[in-house]
Amino acid sequence: MEKPYVLGIDIGGTNTVFGVVDARGTILYSGSIKTGKYEEINDYVAALAEGLQGVIAQAGGKDKIKGIGVGAPNGNYFSGCIEFAPNLPWKGTIPLAELISEKVGIPVALTNDANAAAIGEMTYGVARGMKDFIVITLGTGVGSGIVIGGNLVYGHDGFAGELGHVIVRREHGRLCGCGRYGCLETYASATGVARTARELLINRTDESLLRSLNPDEITSKDVFDAAQKGDQLSLEIFNITGKILGEAFADFVAFSSPEAIILFGGLAKSGDLLMKPIKEAMEKNMLKVFQGKTKLLFSQLKESDAAVLGASALGWEIKEAVEI
Repeated sequence: MEKPYVLGIDIGGTNTVFGVVDARGTILYSGSIKTGKYEEINDYVAALAEGLQGVIAQAGGKDKIKGIGVGAPNGNYFSGCIEFAPNLPWKGTIPLAELISEKVGIPVALTNDANAAAIGEMTYGVARGMKDFIVITLGTGVGSGIVIGGNLVYGHDGFAGELGHVIVRREHGRLCGCGRYGCLETYASATGVARTARELLINRTDESLLRSLNPDEITSKDVFDAAQKGDQLSLEIFNITGKILGEAFADFVAFSSPEAIILFGGLAKSGDLLMKPIKEAMEKNMLKVFQGKTKLLFSQLKESDAAVLGASALGWEIKEAVEI
């Protein structure tokens, strides 16, 4: 018997990454396109379908692919739609699972991108064997996947677990892409770190390596590079970011008592620059009954792999449903 494969697709605010995955969780063939390049959803789906056809051909053709799973911002597992995603070019409700299925001719299931990362971490990563944990994705935005009792939390409408949009600063909070003010995402994402850098450079006169850069073009990578060189302002930016995350994590622990909070995404590569202030603020603000019980971990999977593998797990669910 020929071995079946599934496709996993991770849609990020900047890039869309996809891959053919086998039953052991190995990504055999992969590709990517630029998400933000396509302002019209039909143009995006056409470009994505073209990319998918390439890896499908590498895998031996469409008959080998049993299902496609998609992880996307504001992806609704129940409806297969992306609904009002603030970091994507397309507004409103987009029936993405249906659009991709019609274009490619393979059944498609969709979930939130951070939920997909949590599934990937639970199946293949550092959360293997855990029943209660939270994955926090630190990328263009801040996403989260919450697992309680071994089950991913979707809520009654498919949108549970938007921890990036918990309000952490009510006084003079930053405007978020969701339309509200003070969301965690506006401070703790890669773009949030860059915003903190710009604010400090404007409001302060400290010398900094960042002053040699165009303020409007500063990225979290620039801040990281400067911090690695001992730049005091950049180190302070990471301390500010870590403190805000740690305070938020103390609240998250209070409602689900997870065994671990797992950091995933580009900003998580900052290592101890971010982890140290997170731990300090988290334990300082933790209810006594929870102190010292929740581990802080970095994902063990490659940056793109967790979401692709997690999304691909939805493809296996499609396969099982079809066979039943």
